[in-house]
Amino acid sequence: MVVGPPKADATTVAELGRLGVATVHEAAGRTGLLGADLRPLWPGAAIAGTAVTVLCPPGDNLMVHAAIEQAGPGDVIVITTTSPSTDGFVGELITTALAARKVAGLVTTTGVRDVAVITSTRFPVWSRAVSAQGTIKATAGAVNVPISIAGTIVMPGDAVIADDDGVVVVPRLEVAEVAEQGRRREEREEHARAAFAAGELSLDRNGLRPELDRLGVRYVSADPVTGLAADPEGS
Repeated sequence: MVVGPPKADATTVAELGRLGVATVHEAAGRTGLLGADLRPLWPGAAIAGTAVTVLCPPGDNLMVHAAIEQAGPGDVIVITTTSPSTDGFVGELITTALAARKVAGLVTTTGVRDVAVITSTRFPVWSRAVSAQGTIKATAGAVNVPISIAGTIVMPGDAVIADDDGVVVVPRLEVAEVAEQGRRREEREEHARAAFAAGELSLDRNGLRPELDRLGVRYVSADPVTGLAADPEGS
């Protein structure tokens, strides 16, 4: 168990949270997503914090309990297992303990349970599954070590951003650059949004017509009877 790892700057992490997962993912060069199957336990959940990583054996959540001691305000517990497991690693008692320590939220590749109670308390959780199957507490794992989720390495202290679009991780030393790129992207999108609201076509604004031409896309009239594309050669 590693204690006291360096953490990403809290103010910059909060800015990444404001930008949101989709914008941060694009700003980071389309890297850092933890897969498409980690979903929030309740709609509208959104967090930004620094990772406390947890590596557990399948079906054993002993190290999750050990991680609670290492987590504090603004942290996000990120759990994975040495082989796939959808057992209910996290329930109401664990989230109650984390909320008392002002932990921002929890992300796990395992299952969770006590869904109704956790939802009612609005503690933010992202998981791969919901399962009433319990776990044992008998095997050592690790806390605050590098872990891998969906091909992304998560280091302790990295920025973790999660919302309805999923979960993205930004390396601790890259948060300032990604935040700057995210703000620039946000500004471009604001201009584009206004243009689209005024009726401008994205094909024109983004200069995509030459790309259609390059790919051989052609506009042909529909047959007035079948509604299908008419033969451009007229035969």
